Amino acid sequence: MFEAGPEVLRRLRHDRIANVVLGAVTLCIVLPLFAILGYLVVKGWPSLSIAFLLEPPRDMQTKGGIWPALIGTVYLVGVSLAIAAPVGVLAAVYLNEYARDTWFTRLIHVAVINLAGVPSIVHALFGLGAFVLAAGLGQSILAASLTLAVMTLPVIIASTRESLAAVPRSFREACWNVGATRWQTIRGVVLPNAISGILTGVILQVSRAAGETAPILFTGAVMYKVVDKGDLFPYRLTESAMALATHLYNLATQINGAPDSLQFATATVLVGAVLLINSTAVVLRAVLRNRKKW
Repeated sequence: MFEAGPEVLRRLRHDRIANVVLGAVTLCIVLPLFAILGYLVVKGWPSLSIAFLLEPPRDMQTKGGIWPALIGTVYLVGVSLAIAAPVGVLAAVYLNEYARDTWFTRLIHVAVINLAGVPSIVHALFGLGAFVLAAGLGQSILAASLTLAVMTLPVIIASTRESLAAVPRSFREACWNVGATRWQTIRGVVLPNAISGILTGVILQVSRAAGETAPILFTGAVMYKVVDKGDLFPYRLTESAMALATHLYNLATQINGAPDSLQFATATVLVGAVLLINSTAVVLRAVLRNRKKW
């Protein structure tokens, strides 16, 4: 019967120690998330209900629900995604599949990476100057969505380029050898095999845009807007809107007399929406990965 020698036992011991240490580190990351979510739910429970989601605020926002802010967030995120996703994906396709490796393309790559690290308040000031004042859009959903799109574009471009680069070059060469053009190869082979990574990057940016406050505070969010209960189309793109992130900020700093449970319930809905979007990205990535044959 085989007996492990001292060297094998030492390696197994090191492997178990590494397993315990890495597991503990991972637990330290996950536990605060559940602790925060649990704290928010407990504190916001008195206000959490279906009516809280569907009703507009009342009595100077000290009572009622969050419907105008909820639907306003959907508008802002939806329009910004409609702008950023196609532009980001097409730019990444050009940079990865068509552009030659020159100093200019390397400069663009460095610019994209650095733009992803710019603080959101800087994007807010850029949006205020470029879209609200220079372009004359005023404080509106369109101006705020363009600002969010500029903020999320770099990460969409970077994640899409990584996904395209992960597709083996042999796939492209096989298509070229049978006479396919570069675009036919991209459309028929490269994009379908990179779609899981592309969608994951885009969806994660949706959750980031939903939680941002500074970029929309100066460009399109307002403290209060009259909206009827359950109205799915209460806003036009040229007018400002309420948003969950700014509504939470106003409840915490600008509105007197509002119960604390309103703030915590709003925060619970915002964090819950972000977690739901991120979970969707994880599930979608797993499903699309399982369909890959390589």
